Amino acid sequence: MKGTTVYPRFPPGFRFGMSTSAYQIEGAADAGGKAPSIWDTFTARPGAVRHGQDARVASDHYHRYASDIELIAAAGVHDYRFSFSWTRVLAGDLDFYDRLVDTLLTAGVRPVPTLYHWDLPQELEDAGGWTNRDTAHRLADYAGTLVTRLGDRVRDWITMNEMNVHTLYGYALTDHAPARGLGLGALPAAHHQLLAHGLAVRVLRTHGAGSVGVAQQHFPVSAASDDPADVEAAAMFSALTNWTFSDPILLGDYPDELIRAAVGVPEAQLDRDLELIRARLDFYGVNYYEPTMIEAPKAGKDYSGVLEVDIPADMPFSPVPVESDERTDFGWAVVPAGLTDILVTLRDRYPDLPPVIITENGASFHDSPPGPDGRIRDERRISYLDAHLRAVSDAITAGVRVDGYYVWSAIDNFEWAAGYDERFGLIYVDFSTLERTKKDSWFWYRDLIAAQPRN
Repeated sequence: MKGTTVYPRFPPGFRFGMSTSAYQIEGAADAGGKAPSIWDTFTARPGAVRHGQDARVASDHYHRYASDIELIAAAGVHDYRFSFSWTRVLAGDLDFYDRLVDTLLTAGVRPVPTLYHWDLPQELEDAGGWTNRDTAHRLADYAGTLVTRLGDRVRDWITMNEMNVHTLYGYALTDHAPARGLGLGALPAAHHQLLAHGLAVRVLRTHGAGSVGVAQQHFPVSAASDDPADVEAAAMFSALTNWTFSDPILLGDYPDELIRAAVGVPEAQLDRDLELIRARLDFYGVNYYEPTMIEAPKAGKDYSGVLEVDIPADMPFSPVPVESDERTDFGWAVVPAGLTDILVTLRDRYPDLPPVIITENGASFHDSPPGPDGRIRDERRISYLDAHLRAVSDAITAGVRVDGYYVWSAIDNFEWAAGYDERFGLIYVDFSTLERTKKDSWFWYRDLIAAQPRN
């Protein structure tokens, strides 16, 4: 491919990386006395996960981290974004993360860890989970434990991952752990995650962290028609799923008074919380997969199957399919221009937007095992990544400061409620043998990085 492919080009200093999360790849469910998380509880429920699968072994990264890092580093990436398992840390198994960080640094790859990527300890869920304000303070304690142990080697920290998705799927609905089904009553869980972010930023700064950010999923939301009811429904959905989670961090308030009231915090306390939540950030992580189209609910219309999860019929908005020439094998619309659109929207909405890093972007295709020549030909993923990187380049040209791009994901993993069918990795995992194979997209990404201007 090298020498014949025209790669998108980025400014000197632009950082390329790969991303993963602890629960999706580590396995080693009982190692070191590790206790259950909400996802261990969720996966044990009949019918909760496709094919009844779980992540007790996952990709076995806990035992294979050294060879996995060798594969990641060989692609020439600058950064590796991973997450800590909160239950593993509570069990005192920090030696694993010592080894992981040291191995990354030896390989010349910058560790970029995320404190929380959805795997709340079950003991905290039993005490109320994210509906309990105290959980935010427990995350701050956890942040202190990690930065005290690793802060001499880890410069870049991400506090929380996709609070909007975790709140919607796990607290408002029942499709992800902890499957609360609270509807709009989930907004206190959103606020407590935001508070946890603010408290964690303060702890990390106190311990001298060099660079602190957050990873948020964002997506353009459009109305299905010009009907005022559809326009209003789309605006409400965007406020709840985009701006409820970014306005407090970047503007210091919720997007409207109804949401502000619904988080359930007395006004004087809420103002103090928002001051914490608006803590200065060094970068702002954006995860992007697809746009969303919304209409006001139509009586008798079946909306099931449009999103990965189904929005209840009594909610004031309903998703409709986004038009797209192509979809991933997960059914997600492939719309690269949506990434440019949301980056420009963020720039326009937030005058003090920190430098952006695309902390997740990728696609699931149901890759076949290696052929007789040992190759895994995933041309659709290459096309997807190329188009989305060009969309990032378009945003840079439009004046958005984007400092990096991380592919989701480094290796095939446990894809939450979808189990192991959905493969996002640049590295193929045979889940029967756990053998790894570099896909053609891995080689393409390596060559893309090598083709960039020197710093």
